[in-house]
Amino acid sequence: VLGMSQPTQNSAGAWSRLQSQKTNVKSICLQHQLYLLLNSHFFCLLKNKTGLTIFFLCAYVPKTEANHCKWSAVLEDLEQIKTSKDIDVSLYTANTDEDVKCQEPVIRCFFLEMKVILHECNIKKCSRTQDVFNVWKNGNARFENNQLNSTTSKKCKECEEYEEKNFTEFIQSFVKVIQKECK
Repeated sequence: VLGMSQPTQNSAGAWSRLQSQKTNVKSICLQHQLYLLLNSHFFCLLKNKTGLTIFFLCAYVPKTEANHCKWSAVLEDLEQIKTSKDIDVSLYTANTDEDVKCQEPVIRCFFLEMKVILHECNIKKCSRTQDVFNVWKNGNARFENNQLNSTTSKKCKECEEYEEKNFTEFIQSFVKVIQKECK
């Protein structure tokens, strides 16, 4: 009789392995049945116009996070460079309480001054040169295709009209302006 016999109680390890294998097989069978069920319903959806519409809407609608700000990468990099001790420059620093209509020129001013910081960092080999470059690059990417409205820019101050402040005050103001933009 060459059949598979049940292990004796003395071989507890073998018995537990056999029970474990049975559980795994049951789990795999259940997962396969769920897969077949979901798969058939999914393909049924694709057979009609409504199903296709829902599929494409779900697949191509961009995912947006709550409270996501387009300047979040800039804020992260500003947090990295604000404690830098090897950046010592005076920069035109826009007011954080400028008119809402002047918000874009104010932000542009901050990014223009970041170019000054980047230039200084390249000369002095600052420890945070890459972070400064990232801030400047991300800002330019946001403004590349956007030209300033000429009527708005006439009412707003030019960057050089603002008071020059040290690096620490500049970064603090920059962070406030960006945070205000994210609200």
